[in-house]
Amino acid sequence: MKLWVLRHGEAEPRANTDAERRLTAHGREQVLFSAARLLGQPLQAIIASPYVRAQQTAALVHDALGFAEPVRTVPWLTPESDVRQVIGEIERLRLEHVLLVSHQPLVGTLVGMLEHGHGQQPAPLSTASLAELEGEWPLAGLMTLRELHHAS
Repeated sequence: MKLWVLRHGEAEPRANTDAERRLTAHGREQVLFSAARLLGQPLQAIIASPYVRAQQTAALVHDALGFAEPVRTVPWLTPESDVRQVIGEIERLRLEHVLLVSHQPLVGTLVGMLEHGHGQQPAPLSTASLAELEGEWPLAGLMTLRELHHAS
């Protein structure tokens, strides 16, 4: 399995609620830079948090790649989601090549958990950072972090 974990691009500092924060112009540029790393990858699904900035990020990637399937929106990719639940959900997908679009602290903890088997070493994902993991199963400690790309 190959799993890509993308943190949303730079977002506005404030909105009525955290979930409503939108990408900035710089954030959109960051996302397109990261999306270029996914060109030619055999993605089967783009799965995103319902928060506006993650939805905008996923839509930009979707369009940049000319991805045929619609973006899937799930409630288990919000910033404070339980990382063990997320791993279980990924396992239930039964897909081989998946892109997740979400937020800190979830993305850092998820990458750290999949790579190290615990949440004590979260990956340092800044806005629009893209982590590429590979392994037989999406289980804690059983995936290898192949690359971690940081947007400018």
